[in-house]
Amino acid sequence: MPTAERPLTDEIHTLYADHHGWLKGWLRRRVGSAGDAADLAHDTFLRLLSRETPVAAREPRAFLATVARGIVSNFYRRQQLEAAYLEALAALPEAEAPDPETRALILEALIEIDRRLSSLPAAVRRAFLLFQIDGMPQAEIAAELSISIATVQRHIVKALHLCCFAA
Repeated sequence: MPTAERPLTDEIHTLYADHHGWLKGWLRRRVGSAGDAADLAHDTFLRLLSRETPVAAREPRAFLATVARGIVSNFYRRQQLEAAYLEALAALPEAEAPDPETRALILEALIEIDRRLSSLPAAVRRAFLLFQIDGMPQAEIAAELSISIATVQRHIVKALHLCCFAA
């Protein structure tokens, strides 16, 4: 392991050793499930390990709670998306329903699309969805959002770049 990564992993290890149990309890009270809380605590520390900069938290529990809130928000968002997908599948005739592997792949793709769309500024996302989902012409989008056609075009290009070409 490069020496630059060592202090960060040591810091995360200390946070984990000192506060993992507390974080799991905090999460369990919020999500109501010990299993989900353990998974979310794990995801919280994985997110910290993926950082490139030291944590240096003066209030470790407040810091962990802030990171975990984002993880919990993503957890609920994923559950809602999955429920909507399963409801749509239930409406399909059984012969048209995808197999379990295809369902899992589609769900992962939907979650990734949702993640990318949610990273867009609200105006950009709205213009993009009106264009792509509703099929509105750019002039109508401009009128609907009270912006110029050139701005609509910039928003669509930005959304396409961030949603389709970002890794």
